[in-house]
Amino acid sequence: MGHFKLKYSRYGDHSILIEWPKKIDETILEDRLNFEESIKLKYTKQKLEIISAYNSILVIYDFTIDNFNDKKNALNQLYLASKDSSKQNSRLWKIPVCYDTTFGTDLMTFSEVKKMPIETVIERHSSSIYTVFFKGFLPGFLYLGGLDKSLHLDRKSTPNLNVQKGSVAIGGNQTGIYPQNSPGGWHIIGRTPVSFFDVGTKPIYFASDGDRIQFQAVSLSEYNAIEKEMENGNYKLQSEPYHG
Repeated sequence: MGHFKLKYSRYGDHSILIEWPKKIDETILEDRLNFEESIKLKYTKQKLEIISAYNSILVIYDFTIDNFNDKKNALNQLYLASKDSSKQNSRLWKIPVCYDTTFGTDLMTFSEVKKMPIETVIERHSSSIYTVFFKGFLPGFLYLGGLDKSLHLDRKSTPNLNVQKGSVAIGGNQTGIYPQNSPGGWHIIGRTPVSFFDVGTKPIYFASDGDRIQFQAVSLSEYNAIEKEMENGNYKLQSEPYHG
């Protein structure tokens, strides 16, 4: 593989930080996923954790790293020998979102600031296909790339103290879904009844890094019906293989 010149840094006694160029890029994502898979396959018999971000991974060993250069060189040789394979397994998930102003508490203000009708905001937000780059901030929070440039808007200067679970929002050049009630500074434009994190299910996350997300606009009554199905355990999220 070896598409990039990676930077390796010691990160405490047990960890090595590996960094790609500092930008949000799908080529970097695919390269990162392939390398992660190679590391997992290589060290199946060892306890090892990988924490991902847009352009970096943190490899955490269950032992103290005595010789950093040896570990660094071993990882880099593994990287150079890794094969491209991540594109084959991604899925496209269809997420129902109600953009009613009952849920989209910032939707009207957002449309006014962007000088764009609410219907146009909804159409552009729901027509894009977003890429899952990694999960973080909160359990189940998906960092998504692919927001239409016309919808980019800086985060709020004063964050909300309590953003409701399922809120769909825009912040800067990103869009995302709050998986639980929490403070947040993004602009809330809708809500989904879908749960994004459940410790009682396997896997606890339905989407993986490299998967795609597309939002589907639903009415308030459709939202309520899906919410009831979710509560009864009868709702099945739609997905299909994604081939790009």
